[in-house]
Parts: sequence; C-alpha cells; structure tokens
Amino acid sequence: MKRIYISFDFEGLAGITSWSDVDKRSPDYKRKEMLTQLRAFLSGLGDCEITLVDSHASGDNIPWEITDEFPNVNLVSGGIRPYYMMYGIDSSFDFAVFFGYHAGIGTLNANMDHTYSSSSIHNIWINGIAMNEALINAAYAGLYGVPVGYIVGDDKVVEQTKPLLNKTIYIQTKTSIGRHSAIMKPMKNLLQEIEETAKVLSKKERSNFEIFTFKSPVEMLVEFSDTLRADLVSSMPLVERLDGRRVRIMNDDYKVIFEALLAMTYICAAARILI
Repeated sequence: MKRIYISFDFEGLAGITSWSDVDKRSPDYKRKEMLTQLRAFLSGLGDCEITLVDSHASGDNIPWEITDEFPNVNLVSGGIRPYYMMYGIDSSFDFAVFFGYHAGIGTLNANMDHTYSSSSIHNIWINGIAMNEALINAAYAGLYGVPVGYIVGDDKVVEQTKPLLNKTIYIQTKTSIGRHSAIMKPMKNLLQEIEETAKVLSKKERSNFEIFTFKSPVEMLVEFSDTLRADLVSSMPLVERLDGRRVRIMNDDYKVIFEALLAMTYICAAARILI
C-alpha cells in the first residue's frame, strides 16, 4: 500500500484571495471551500495510507471529523511542533504532496505571496536561488529520499517550482492577478481535475519523481522586513549579519538550515511586542 505525506496550506486554493479567507477567527473564513477541494483529492487517492499535516497558521484548520469519512488518514493538528510544515516525514513515504501552496514572497501579481512569514521575511535565497515554501520543504523531504509527487496551488507557485521539480504533477487552482485577486477555475472542473489526477498519482511509484536537494555547503540568506528583526535573529548561533536587514547562515547539513529558518520565524514573532 502506498504511503503518502500531505503538507497542507490554504492560500493556494481556489476561492481564496485574502487573509480573512484563511483566518479561523474571521467571519469570512472559508473552511467549506477548503474541505471541498481536500475531499476531492482524498477521494481520488482511494485507500492509500495518508499522513495529512495541517500546516496553515496554527495548524487547526482541518477538522478531525474528516478521518471518519477517510479512515485511512492520520491527521496532524496544532502547533508549535518540530519541523512545522514537514512534521513526521521519513523515508517510509513513497512521495510527498503539497496541497494549497502559494508563491514566494515578492512574486509579481501573486495572490497572498509570502515565504514562511508574511510580516517578517522580505526574501530568502538558498544557494543563490529565490525560495518559496514548496522548494524549502521539498529539500527537507529530500533529506529522507522522498520526492514531491504532486503540488496543488496557483499559477505562480507552479511557474516558480516547475523548473526545479519538473516531474511533479501540478494542479493549478487559480490564476493570480494581484496580492488579493485571482481568476478562479470553475468549481466542477477543478474538483474533477483534482480527483482524477489523484487517482493517477495513487498508481505512481517513487521512481517516477525526482528527489530535490541542495548541494553542500548550504548557504541561506534571509532579508527581513526591518532592522529590528535582523537584530533579534543575529543572536542565533552560526548567523552572520550582512547589513541592516540581511543575515546569512551556512552549514553542510540542510536540516540545520531548515531548523534555523523556523527559529528565525519564531524569534521574529517577538518583534510585534518590541515595536
């Protein structure tokens, strides 16, 4: 039986254009739209063994009740947790799925563009490549020899990611035309496309996809939104301050880089108190 790892995010789904759409505290929160798309995907996967990791915001968007409908799903909820969007991945999975992913921070005409922190991080480069969350997380999966088999998101994340993960199956949910605007695919067409491609995916082998990794040593440059955040992060071991808003960290082990990025994100949350 196939073992499939799903890292779930929200902003890249159809029907979503603004932060209020993905904020559980908002009256405009679009859980129904999200679950409709997720159910289509899980239905298409059939009886595969699935680990579904709720990785948007506090990780409490997908109701536990979904496992009653899909008893082959193990749901990971809540935060803060180790490795956040990639908690629990290991070499036993056939491939990873990134569901509801979005473009990296600063992408032209991208809907709700950000990379790990919309309020703190202005840019991330790893080994000279501008990053989005799909590439950052794909390299973490690559540590365990797990390829990314399937990405669901807007046209901009597809455009950014496909040159480096060209064997991955992509489903475009919408065409982004601005930070808070997009052209949505018709619902019936999109749901059918998600379910049918999920059926195809369930029959694929790990060898059909490519494992994404960074060559060592791995260098990460992070540009923050202001100097205060760079001040805070500069106290981390191995971090070098480059200028007012940029820092650098280099290590042979990508896991160190990945954990450093998570730590930077958590530390920068303190900036809201200090401003």
